[in-house]
Amino acid sequence: MAVTGGAEDAGGAAEKAALYRDQRIAYWNSYTRRSSSNYYHRRLAEIYQFLIPPGQRVLELGCGDGDLIASLKPSKGVCVDFSPEMIARARNRHPELEFLSQDVQELDLPGTFDYIIASDLVNELWDVEAVFERMARVSGPQTRIVINTYSRLWEIPLAAVRWIGLANPTIAQNWLTPQDLENMLYLSGFEMIRRWQEILFPVRVVGIDALCNKWLVKIAPFRAAALTNFLIARPSWQRELARDRNPLVSVVVPARNEAGNIENIFHRVPEMGAGTELIFVEGHSTDDTYGAIERSAASSPDRRVKIIRQSGRGKGDAVRAGFAAAEGDVLMILDADLTVPPEDLPRFYEVVRSGKGEFVNGVRLVYPMEAQAMRFFNLIGNKFFAVAFSWLLGQTIKDTLCGTKVLSRQNYDLIAGNRGYFGEFDPFGDFDLIFGAAKLNLKIVDVPIRYAERTYGETNIARWRHGWLLMRMVMFACTRIKFV
Repeated sequence: MAVTGGAEDAGGAAEKAALYRDQRIAYWNSYTRRSSSNYYHRRLAEIYQFLIPPGQRVLELGCGDGDLIASLKPSKGVCVDFSPEMIARARNRHPELEFLSQDVQELDLPGTFDYIIASDLVNELWDVEAVFERMARVSGPQTRIVINTYSRLWEIPLAAVRWIGLANPTIAQNWLTPQDLENMLYLSGFEMIRRWQEILFPVRVVGIDALCNKWLVKIAPFRAAALTNFLIARPSWQRELARDRNPLVSVVVPARNEAGNIENIFHRVPEMGAGTELIFVEGHSTDDTYGAIERSAASSPDRRVKIIRQSGRGKGDAVRAGFAAAEGDVLMILDADLTVPPEDLPRFYEVVRSGKGEFVNGVRLVYPMEAQAMRFFNLIGNKFFAVAFSWLLGQTIKDTLCGTKVLSRQNYDLIAGNRGYFGEFDPFGDFDLIFGAAKLNLKIVDVPIRYAERTYGETNIARWRHGWLLMRMVMFACTRIKFV
């Protein structure tokens, strides 16, 4: 009897799911978007255009009329919806895209995508977790899942708007919190990168909508009243795929007036992965740095070494020159002052190799420092920039100015390819990489290190002049990352 009852219950559940689907197909077949919602959808498109660069392979689930994915200018755009009428309309509007009439609960597609988007979809689904599991089947290691869904706080206001006839009536919906979605993504094999709120004022009123939706919604306490929650996730199972990789590592060492540290760099930088390539970028030194590199390279024939004379100025230029010459699949930056121990580099390597992180940043502010490692006002400045950047980027980053940063060649090429969005604004190179990683939704991971005193030479940082320059870059980033 228990078995029979279970089968009957399963049959009843299937019937309920089918009825739920059929009701929604009928609703969306007859749906016509009201002009009052046009501003909301235009604003959503602006946000997605910021998140997803043109030329990507994009899959949209629950695509409706296809306007959102078309605005992203994908190299390959695949759109799935279970409403035949919606699909027919979308094909007429956007013949350049591929449209499939399919229930996303039964998603079955070949290949993988760079981005999978679900805009205002999860509130419609019978089984959200099952759809996330289907997403996993068309995800590769670099895939990003982008979701937006109505905030539960707007359940009553939206019902009131529909009651007075300013919006289309709806049938029963899921009202899921970001925490609910994060848990279901985790159960389906994804991990969260970041989540945040958007759209405080969903109608067009000159001046007011821009103030609310580009500025106030990014600031407490206003963001708590936002209409929609955004989430970005990535496959967590990529770690399993990455474990057996054994890539070549390139360590780029910008060196200006560091002659006394060069020999130690050769001795202390460990071999990692399939081998370690040392790339020295000598930057117009007034001491014998270049000669010291040549002598150490000659006395270490077993090491892979490249020596570059920097043509430009600044550490940022040196890093870009070193990365351009690198042959490794994993790229590292090591400051020649050796205040970050080279012996810690394998920790950074392991984070990238294992897939735990995609942009790995050194942190000097966890362990106690040696007495003269960092001056007091520098310490205060570093702590300020850590707080500012964590707020700016939506991911925790505890030390923005640590010189040691590690990422894959593939991800660096993506950052370099999108550098035009920010421009050549950063003479240090730290912010250029951090901003680029955040813009591309890479997983940022901090690795604590013990920060040591210099044993040779003097710092190339001018505390107050460079501090003011860094502040200007933070303000610039506000306009390019946060308030867009």
